[in-house]
Amino acid sequence: MRSLALNQTASSAVESRRILIVEDDEEIRSLLSRYLTDQGFKVMLAGDGKQADEVLASAQVDLIVLDINLPGEDGLSICIRLRNTGSPPLIMLTARGEDMDRILGIELGADDYLVKPFIPRELLARIGAVLRRTAPDIGPAQQINAYCFSGFLLDPFARRLLGPTGVRVILTSAEFDLLLMFCRNPGKVFSRDELKAASTTERSVDILISRLRQKIENDPRDPAHIQTVRSLGYTFTAKVSVQ
Repeated sequence: MRSLALNQTASSAVESRRILIVEDDEEIRSLLSRYLTDQGFKVMLAGDGKQADEVLASAQVDLIVLDINLPGEDGLSICIRLRNTGSPPLIMLTARGEDMDRILGIELGADDYLVKPFIPRELLARIGAVLRRTAPDIGPAQQINAYCFSGFLLDPFARRLLGPTGVRVILTSAEFDLLLMFCRNPGKVFSRDELKAASTTERSVDILISRLRQKIENDPRDPAHIQTVRSLGYTFTAKVSVQ
């Protein structure tokens, strides 16, 4: 039986945020549900991919906590499927300690990951960080309705990207945050450390860049928008206008 140590000394969460926990271990599922409910979240539960689909079809969800090791369809497959159709931010749970497993989760579209065993307070911190990254902008930046480049339209409030033909380009929340950072700062050279705000590790920054190039470049192997600056980082060279 897997177990987690409960630590009730966490910071308060934003009330009414809706969290879907997809976890087949009833003990862990129940513990996390109690803990996150105590922190002000509305928690929904699923034991497998089928139950998760039923919840997502009937309720609005702000963030998904998804275990990799599930009966039937595993978490990695669920992650791919959800990302292909658009989904809320997603944090993956895994009992595996290998770096490749964590990198694979990020590469498939997870916004963060957490390796078991962990304390609920650590998950709460990850949830808070992801929700802050994906929260709507406030302040003067709200005067900008959209960023336009090379026929693309990036809407920071609807959090969507429309391609030159008007078709929506599906982005993970981390990919969206990275592209928004670039559009707000065209021509600026970002180091990998600076781009970690939209990622989790230095290596996953490179993975995010690669995934984003696949979605906005005509030839990802010869990118015209996101350029690598040797020994420094990356820069966004597209001409950006605002609406």
